[in-house]
Amino acid sequence: MLDYIIKRLLQVVLVILLALTAVFFLIRLSGDPVTHFLPPDAPREQIEEYRELLGFNRPLYVQYFDFMKDAVQGDFGKSLRSQDDALQLVLNRLPATFQLAISALVLSLIVAIPLGVISAYKRNTLFDRVGVALSVVGQAVPGFWLGLLLIFIFAAKLKLLPSSGGGSLTHMILPAITLAAYSVARFTRFTRSTMLDVLGKDYIRTAKASGVPTGRVIMRYALKNSLIPIITLVALDLGVLLGGAVITEVVFAWPGVGRLLMQSLMNRDFPIVLAGIFIIALIYALINFIADLLYAYVNPQIRVK
Repeated sequence: MLDYIIKRLLQVVLVILLALTAVFFLIRLSGDPVTHFLPPDAPREQIEEYRELLGFNRPLYVQYFDFMKDAVQGDFGKSLRSQDDALQLVLNRLPATFQLAISALVLSLIVAIPLGVISAYKRNTLFDRVGVALSVVGQAVPGFWLGLLLIFIFAAKLKLLPSSGGGSLTHMILPAITLAAYSVARFTRFTRSTMLDVLGKDYIRTAKASGVPTGRVIMRYALKNSLIPIITLVALDLGVLLGGAVITEVVFAWPGVGRLLMQSLMNRDFPIVLAGIFIIALIYALINFIADLLYAYVNPQIRVK
């Protein structure tokens, strides 16, 4: 088991390093950040002087190795715009993103698991067909479009909920619904297919033939044995929600990491972007790591793979 844990930890480190490396070079393609801090008619000498001050005049590989040397020590530099510590700025926004992502995840589970279970039990009925159709639509609808539609209906027309900002439960309702929509669709389809597989097992048919009440068969036997793959999907989906919150946070002006990253990308504030990617990659990799450990604990055969 110890060898398995060490192997997975090394994979976590590798994933984070690769994510930082990819983003470091990709954001350099967005242009020279110096142009955002100087007027368009700034003389060439002033531009070069400012690039030297920020360290952007050095060869790209030198900048990369200097960045990685500092990053492994937790130093991502200072924001080019505010001169505040980049990592601290991201960490300050992290609770809001967690709040939104976890709310969306809980909402997804509350809605999707009962829908998936009922659809599986009522297979090929009208309820099942409608549920499958809605899950397909839920996966196909873009998050930003759904967010704008909800703002138009519930904020602009009905004036029931605020359209943007944070700080209260009412501010979180529309962003959480928008972010949860895709997960609801995924969880519903996955729960349905998993339940259909379990309901076809011999021990389920034996329980039914023995006169066990239907509700007990579904909840105690079928759903219980369907939860392991569902738990894995939930663990992976939390990372997806954290990453997918970027668009939702921008649409609703939610004060989280996603909105900060988008603003930093527009401003070419490289240190904040890299610090944000580091935090998101770290959380996603750790969630996968914990899921792997739980799987290995449940099924020892996985440890030898």
